[in-house]
Amino acid sequence: MRAALLKKYASVGSVQIDIVDVPEPSVNQVQVEVYAASANPFDYKVRDGLMKQTMPLELPIILGGDVAGIITALGEGVTDFSIGDKIYGQANATKQGSFAEYTIVDISQMALMPKTDYLTAAALPLVACSAYQALSHLEVKPHQNILIHGGAGGIGGMAIQIAKYFGLNIATTVSQNDKAYVKSLGADLAIDYHKEDFTKLVKDYDYVFDLVGGQSFTKSYEVLKPGGKIISMVNETNPQLDAKFEVTSIHQFTQVSTEKLNFIAELVNQHRISVNIDRQFNLAETSLALDYLKNDHPKGKVVIQVKA
Repeated sequence: MRAALLKKYASVGSVQIDIVDVPEPSVNQVQVEVYAASANPFDYKVRDGLMKQTMPLELPIILGGDVAGIITALGEGVTDFSIGDKIYGQANATKQGSFAEYTIVDISQMALMPKTDYLTAAALPLVACSAYQALSHLEVKPHQNILIHGGAGGIGGMAIQIAKYFGLNIATTVSQNDKAYVKSLGADLAIDYHKEDFTKLVKDYDYVFDLVGGQSFTKSYEVLKPGGKIISMVNETNPQLDAKFEVTSIHQFTQVSTEKLNFIAELVNQHRISVNIDRQFNLAETSLALDYLKNDHPKGKVVIQVKA
């Protein structure tokens, strides 16, 4: 099969299309013919060597987590899925990822596809599960207020839509060019982080979902009411600021699961959420797709079509 192999750590010339063996599923795994995948920041960070100290890997590997395709073989113990099922979920992006014509997926990290096309389905798993997991950890309730940092990105855009589904009032920080986009997703207040100070525009909020980190995280304590919660996918928790402002901080590492994916598929099928595909590439253009995601700040997702 063809696969986009990461052969060395470098931002240029490190991902090359090569022919490799089709992987076979183990216990509680399925083999998937990949129709589409999508790129996430994790992929270019691994490619560029930014994670080699904390996550040493034995190269070459196939990057890519998000996947949508058709089951072509079942591993031992798989009873809830059948050959021919259309599924979406998360492959192992540190070894046998989705930037290939076939991949392996654990049944605990996949679900039947929503009633949509493969490209859309492949754009959903990480971003939608991240947003849903964060809102679940925050234990959000209708009519409460949430500030989302980075609302125009893949996770941020999904968080706005799911938060709206849960009945929250939503403020988000974005660039001026993205204000109309996030309002179309359901944001009530769009704040230009280049020119506006969010701490002067929102006060006594119940929740913050931080996808930016740095000062955006630390300054967010000022807008939370006592008893509020802040969850970040960038910064670790800060017990000192928690105590000072009487709030709770949470650091999130996303776990894609069948339960989350089933919930997301239901929302997609009900037309309650959608994913914006900013740009589409093919498998041979995998390196270009990672460059685009890294350098161009896309609205929504960057997808890779593997099979037409």
